[in-house]
Amino acid sequence: MGDTKKITSALISVFHKEGLEPIVKQLDKLGVTIYSTGGTQKFINDLGIDVVPVEEVTDYPSILGGRVKTLHPKVFGGILNRQDNESDVTEMDQYNIPQLDLVIVDLYPFEKTVASGAAEQDIIEKIDIGGISLIRAAAKNFKDTLCVSSMEDYEEVLQLISENEGKTSLKDRKRFAAKSFNISSHYDSAIFNYFNSEKEITSLKISETKGKELRYGENPHQKGYFFGDFEAMFDKLHGKELSYNNLLDVDAAINLMSEFTDEAPTFAILKHNNACGIAQRDTVKQAYVDALAGDPVSAFGGILISNSEIDEATAEEIHKLFCEVVIAPSFSENALDILKGKKNRIILIQKQTKLPETQVRTSLNGYLVQDKDSKTDSKEELTYKTNNKPSNSELEDLLFASKICKHTKSNTIVLAKNKQLCASGTGQTSRVDALRQAIEKANSFEFNLDGAVMASDAFFPFPDCVEIADNAGIKAVIQPGGSIKDELSIDYCNKNEMSMVFTGTRHFKH
Repeated sequence: MGDTKKITSALISVFHKEGLEPIVKQLDKLGVTIYSTGGTQKFINDLGIDVVPVEEVTDYPSILGGRVKTLHPKVFGGILNRQDNESDVTEMDQYNIPQLDLVIVDLYPFEKTVASGAAEQDIIEKIDIGGISLIRAAAKNFKDTLCVSSMEDYEEVLQLISENEGKTSLKDRKRFAAKSFNISSHYDSAIFNYFNSEKEITSLKISETKGKELRYGENPHQKGYFFGDFEAMFDKLHGKELSYNNLLDVDAAINLMSEFTDEAPTFAILKHNNACGIAQRDTVKQAYVDALAGDPVSAFGGILISNSEIDEATAEEIHKLFCEVVIAPSFSENALDILKGKKNRIILIQKQTKLPETQVRTSLNGYLVQDKDSKTDSKEELTYKTNNKPSNSELEDLLFASKICKHTKSNTIVLAKNKQLCASGTGQTSRVDALRQAIEKANSFEFNLDGAVMASDAFFPFPDCVEIADNAGIKAVIQPGGSIKDELSIDYCNKNEMSMVFTGTRHFKH
């Protein structure tokens, strides 16, 4: 078949040599002439296999401290020549250029070097020039050349050349070309993003090489994918595969609980990206019990997350609830035995991983990009706007409610008491509706709102919300402030002995 090519010669020059040995031995067994450079050449020689140094082909040594080894017409001619082009064939013979049917090349570890905190000069030296050029050349000429650009493909290549006695199909070569351009484009994106760390160039380069097809998207008729390194963030101990909606909820849970890092045991239950229950207590078990009390109806099928190890007593309580996912920094052995009692329940150990500082979403025919809302309202930044000042316990509740509010869909109102979510109004078109929804929900679960606090993600344009809150028994309010009619709300609070603090920071979440 015209599309089938037999490998007779190969250029091998790699940084990562793990898994290379069986490929080299199989190529030698097939009688393939092997060309190589530097450390790879020594690696192959040490296996007792003949190898032709590239310098013998180019009549040129490796120069400039190894920066230039393979950048030569005889190397690139051997890769880029078109075997069905009469002129190319003639020039190959005229200039004594060896045919290269297989190129195995990888790239210097640029991203790992950046992540290690290395000095800039070390990072710059890990910008591969020869390797990236060889990959692009071999992938471009897939009609005649097989390009292997990652050690992750070594096993597949070994199987390919072993089963077919060194022959490759056009379909295989084109597939490997696509893999190679995936590698090269990702590499260049990483380099650009390093140089553009100050965002002086308003260009968006996103590249994720780890992708997984999900069962479906938000609904069964939609396709869904996750691109990212899930294993870097979690150890999945048990349960079914995570769905698109699971991943959205897990993301919301992780971001919410990041507000309570290194604090007393805190437990949250989320549904549709919003907290339906959250509490902070002396023990993780009590934190769970009180979080569940916030809305035991919505908790069904929810995402559970703790900032502390889940012990046996807590697991026994959780096991009574049908829930999709349980996340914690650790689990006791007995707790795991209990939670694994439901075969589909997903159990995740959260690792300490730095999350992205920017958020990206599709919009119209492009993308919206913004800095992540990393601002957490603190006591030091509050301004006290009313004659009455919140007590210390009210102040703690106000900041607790504010953290929840920040991670709840706008418009939102959050009601809390004794570091427990009483209720929230989520995703309403009117702030008044959000408040009424929260009060009605709190009442339905028999919460006593006398002495509770209220948090709002944006300012009150009118005094109606503080009046409704006052009538429900709420006596302390936290909000950003900034309305031209702030004084109306302040005046109402003063007349009715309520306290109100301003944060100066809006926390919309659309």
